[in-house]
Amino acid sequence: MAARRIVVKVGTYTLSDAAGRLDRTHMENLVGQIASLRAGGLEVILVSSGAIAAGVELLELPERPQDIPSLQAASSVGQGLLLHLYSSFFASRGIMVGQVLFTQYDFAHRQQYLNARNAFRRLLEQGVVPLVNENDTVAVEEIRFGDNDRLAALVAVLTEADLLIMLSDIRGLFTADPKKDNAARLIHEVERITQEMIASAGKAVEEHSSGGMSAKLEAARIATASGIGVVIARGRDPEVLSAVVGGRLVGTYFHPRKKRLRDQKHWIAFGARPHGTIVIDAGARDAILHGGKSLLPAGVLECKGNFAPGDAVEVIDEGGRKIARGLCGLSAVELEEVKGLRSGDAARLLGDERGEEVIHRDYLVIVEREVQ
Repeated sequence: MAARRIVVKVGTYTLSDAAGRLDRTHMENLVGQIASLRAGGLEVILVSSGAIAAGVELLELPERPQDIPSLQAASSVGQGLLLHLYSSFFASRGIMVGQVLFTQYDFAHRQQYLNARNAFRRLLEQGVVPLVNENDTVAVEEIRFGDNDRLAALVAVLTEADLLIMLSDIRGLFTADPKKDNAARLIHEVERITQEMIASAGKAVEEHSSGGMSAKLEAARIATASGIGVVIARGRDPEVLSAVVGGRLVGTYFHPRKKRLRDQKHWIAFGARPHGTIVIDAGARDAILHGGKSLLPAGVLECKGNFAPGDAVEVIDEGGRKIARGLCGLSAVELEEVKGLRSGDAARLLGDERGEEVIHRDYLVIVEREVQ
């Protein structure tokens, strides 16, 4: 499998022992595998969970907390231990680690996004392994990723990686839940991710994990849309990383889309946080989906939310189906004034040519066909 830059995501379950504490032996083995890949000329970015589990261990808590403040406290304590262990294991192999902590805010704001890209570029140029995690200490519900699978996919896109490897407690995507159905078969390759596939994947069941197969499929959808191949494999299989990179049939491989979203459109589709919703009529829906047109004021039926010019918004039809996402050229107040009007009338009312288009096609991403 040809690749020069790889993002490896490892979850809490894979890093933990049966008691939910960090498994040092397995962490060191994982570091050894990454060191081998680097020795072969590959750049590796590590997205690792485990800060909260480490905090639970250090604080001697009986179980993982459920409330946000306690989770933040556990993460604050545990992040230091997680970084210390990784730094020690990598240092013994002559490799330096650089910690990068994210919240959803960093991806939702374009300048923050570009700043992060520059930081990764410099770290990799200096031979450092970026160690990425969600900043659970300050992340509240509104700015949380919810799981590191989505974070790993966004990092893979941000850094223009060639491959995303998600290490899990199971071997890959199965035809059914292998923990409940002995007849479940491993799916070795997936050409495209369907909505039915995501819906049937289910939720997380592991006690120490926040992600599940549905989260991994969503992450795979994000990465493959940008032309990045994705592998889901069992994290505790011996030398799993070299096996994947070597092209062996390990886990499930998700083929990258041949027609990839451009950088800014991918950011609009998956990185930018929507500030509102615009409801459009059937004519506007057809013009966007089949005509490659911009969204005009005449096709707008309703707008919801309090958004400013340049904010990301969802575009839905009258039935509530998501059609697109884009950067709106008008505020919610301005759009309320001109919705339903012809472009010329809208521009005259606002005294500004911005009224001619609500969302220009260059800043509009169709999502209705993203999952087929």
